[in-house]
Amino acid sequence: MAAAAGGEVTLSSSSLVFLGTGCSSAVPNARIAQKFPYLVRKKLKDGEEVRRVAQLDWRVIESDLQKPFVTSGLEFVPLPVIHGEDYVCLGFLFGRKSKVAYISDVSRFPPSTEHAISKSGGGQLDLLILDCLYRTGSHNVHLCWDQTLDAVKRICPKRALLIGMTHEMDHHKDNETLEEWSRREGIDVQLAHDGLRVHIDLNVIFNKYINVLVLEILLH
Repeated sequence: MAAAAGGEVTLSSSSLVFLGTGCSSAVPNARIAQKFPYLVRKKLKDGEEVRRVAQLDWRVIESDLQKPFVTSGLEFVPLPVIHGEDYVCLGFLFGRKSKVAYISDVSRFPPSTEHAISKSGGGQLDLLILDCLYRTGSHNVHLCWDQTLDAVKRICPKRALLIGMTHEMDHHKDNETLEEWSRREGIDVQLAHDGLRVHIDLNVIFNKYINVLVLEILLH
């Protein structure tokens, strides 16, 4: 959307709208159609006028490593992961010059997904952004401290940022612990924080900034 001269607002011919998992059932169209019927294409009845309103053009992201998609000039590879044993969630692998994997909701990696993002498999990541819910213990649908660090060791990225932490984390103290772990294991790992920007060359058109937006502290 852009403001034209005189304050008039103009719309681009198409805009991307990403729906969360609550809309990603087998029939997302039906759910949206109930709330926003004017956004969903339908056959016009006799005498019904064509309305010049926005229309949704569904592009389904499949849970398949072999079915990447392109948006804003950048290719994304879906990374199916287990988010509790009854649910498959998606992370994403992107970047050509620098490779980044973003996986915010995971309790276990399928072998094919872990292979795709591992140094010993698909090639070393420049940055892994990974789920880490609790400092101690475990959780049924999220990785926690020990499990997250085990996964980082197996995947072996150049750098890892941990996200999705609860309020029990002491950001300064736990980052000091991670500094010691990083020196010992040879992998740079830190807790991320709200508003963090990471400068990384994705080799699209020019250097991009990844604004890590999903770093909210989960209050349970």
